[in-house]
Amino acid sequence: MADFLQLTVSGLSTGMIYALAAAGFVVIYKASDVINFTQGDLLLLGTYLIFFAVAQIGLPWSLGVLVTILLAVAAALAIERLVLRPLIGEPIISMIMVTIGLSSILRGLVNAIWGPSPRAFESFLPAGTVEIGPALLSAGRLVSIPIALAVLAALWLFFRHTRDGIAMRAIADDQQAALSMGISIPRVFGVAWGLAAASAAIGGMMLGNIVGVTPNVAAIGLHVFPVVILGGLDSIRGAVVGGAVIGLLEAYTGGYVGHGLNLVVPYVVLILVLMVRPYGLFGKEIIERV
Repeated sequence: MADFLQLTVSGLSTGMIYALAAAGFVVIYKASDVINFTQGDLLLLGTYLIFFAVAQIGLPWSLGVLVTILLAVAAALAIERLVLRPLIGEPIISMIMVTIGLSSILRGLVNAIWGPSPRAFESFLPAGTVEIGPALLSAGRLVSIPIALAVLAALWLFFRHTRDGIAMRAIADDQQAALSMGISIPRVFGVAWGLAAASAAIGGMMLGNIVGVTPNVAAIGLHVFPVVILGGLDSIRGAVVGGAVIGLLEAYTGGYVGHGLNLVVPYVVLILVLMVRPYGLFGKEIIERV
């Protein structure tokens, strides 16, 4: 029972970080139909930016978190404005290939600035353990779950009740109709990239506190793709459910089976979902009549 509780908390905390990165992926896809391959590297950037703000500059945690989010958003807006906005109107595959190139560039910049060695800094998440029945659970992992859920709930409310959120949904349905209604597509794209970067940065900060500051965070970001395929490319709710399912499957497989299969199981899920339900659990099925 103790092992089960520990694996469950570990899986949910990791899964909610996946969900934060996946939510940013969903935001960009909903606004532009672009599959953003840089989302895992925005997670990596957030991890190193919080290290830079707190450990290298010496800012207090409250200010360091704010500076990290602002820097991540600024980087994403620069990418959108200088690289992606000139491609508006071009084939979607062009923008997708650009995000693949940007992924390598971001990873290379992080490695050039901070080097390949792992870094450590004092955690802002609670240290120690919490005793629940027979299990000793990490306090930091427990706290990370409601933090991630609160951010994801804020993103969902943004889409449902704000002008920009409604504009993103309109653009996703029909760009030409949205343009005719006076919606600025470049502005909405900028907002989408800013939100995606902020969400990934928050996930990266929590990941840095849990597993440390290391270039391997970028590899963790690859698990965003099974999460969004399972939950649905255009669903925030799907990102939450997909993150929880993938995180728990990884934890249970690693704890009870081992042999490195926890690294494989997300992609097994990805393949099965694409074969059986390609739009994911909550994705919108598009039916074209000819």
